[in-house]
Amino acid sequence: MTLTAGDKAPNFTLPRSSGETFTLADVLGMRTVVLFFYPKDDTPGCTVEACTFRDNYQAFVEAGAEVVGVSSDSGASHDEFASKHKLPMTLLTDAGGKVRALYGVRPTLGIMPGRATFVIDRSGTIVHTFVSQLRVKAHVEQALAVVKGLERPEAVPARP
Repeated sequence: MTLTAGDKAPNFTLPRSSGETFTLADVLGMRTVVLFFYPKDDTPGCTVEACTFRDNYQAFVEAGAEVVGVSSDSGASHDEFASKHKLPMTLLTDAGGKVRALYGVRPTLGIMPGRATFVIDRSGTIVHTFVSQLRVKAHVEQALAVVKGLERPEAVPARP
């Protein structure tokens, strides 16, 4: 079952294309994480989704979020995809699909890796989930609306 709002986001570590690793727990507490799972680099729907995240990337950053994409593609594929489309977000390789399974992102029609987006607040709780193989721009629109609606800790006045 796909994780939903209120669930604790499972921690994970995956490789970046640079060979360094990304661990979710290292980011939580500092930033909201927009974690999007997509089927494959440089395919039509995935390119539209990634480029829509790119076009809204600064708004996510200004709202205190880090955008992270996950697919089973190799680091070299991610590098080519990011370079070709000038993608600023982190792209991670989930070669065996273990993290996809942890989050309950199911294949579409049993064959194509699923597409799902999770907004994870700074405490590590999933506050929004959106699953749709075809409504690729809605992943970005919904995630950005949720991120902008989250209260940012630095904006809270200190108690006397």
